[in-house]
Amino acid sequence: MPREDTPHTTATPPLTPGPANVPAPALMPVDDLLCFSFYAASHAFTRVYKPLLDAIGLTYPQYLVMVALWEKDDQTVGGIGEKLGLESSTLTPLLKRLEALGLVTRSRDPADERVVRVRISAQGEALRAQARTIPECILKATGLDLDDAVRLQREVTALRDALEKAAAGKL
Repeated sequence: MPREDTPHTTATPPLTPGPANVPAPALMPVDDLLCFSFYAASHAFTRVYKPLLDAIGLTYPQYLVMVALWEKDDQTVGGIGEKLGLESSTLTPLLKRLEALGLVTRSRDPADERVVRVRISAQGEALRAQARTIPECILKATGLDLDDAVRLQREVTALRDALEKAAAGKL
């Protein structure tokens, strides 16, 4: 038993639900969980994207890589991975497939042979024209107007940033 004049500390996990002396609330129904709403919405987005992307021969992760390159061509694998939150071990097979499809080229950076640069090919640039209506189709499917979609995207991004900060223990 610690002495009264001896300070003692108790290690608390970084994400505790509340003080130990407060009874835990009852578990919420799954439909009331914020995380489940995002999970279910993500699956719904996938179902809406699939036929649009099938029509241009891309998977959703491949589409994200192409959008990142259409936004800014001639990027490093590391830069694309950072932008999309993908590890090199996930991104490299995607890039190999896009290269096999003739949509991108990969080459070593002459300034640093360890760095691989990715560029859009002429065929990849032509694909942009086919993909240009996808964002409009997705917006229409959400039932939101452009202003509401932009506001929601900013709020979701802020939520993601807060969650990443919490997961990194930087609360």
